[in-house]
Amino acid sequence: MLENYFPILLFLIIGLLVGVAPLCLGWGVGKVLGTNKPDAEKLLPYECGFDAFEDARMQFDVRYYLVAILFILFDLEVAFLVPWALVLKDIGSFGFFSMMIFLAILVVGFVYEWKKGALEWE
Repeated sequence: MLENYFPILLFLIIGLLVGVAPLCLGWGVGKVLGTNKPDAEKLLPYECGFDAFEDARMQFDVRYYLVAILFILFDLEVAFLVPWALVLKDIGSFGFFSMMIFLAILVVGFVYEWKKGALEWE
């Protein structure tokens, strides 16, 4: 019974090797062949040629994350539209009206966000 899972195990091992081996190889080659001569100038923080004037861990406005989430939401809408458009002839009117309901719900959500000002940056 366990021999049925061997291809999955082999796939996981090869996937880990493909992902981890280049990282380890690059790190090892860099340590062996690279030069490491740190001085005070090299260890300074660099930001556009001058010292940082603010903490790098400053907080972002919540609207930034809201716009990002909205982008992902409406990007997924397009991801659903492409396969639907490809099989529209096969799924008939049921598939067409199902997608129209889906799009209507998304349009209502978009109008709601627009009216609430979620898309306003300033």
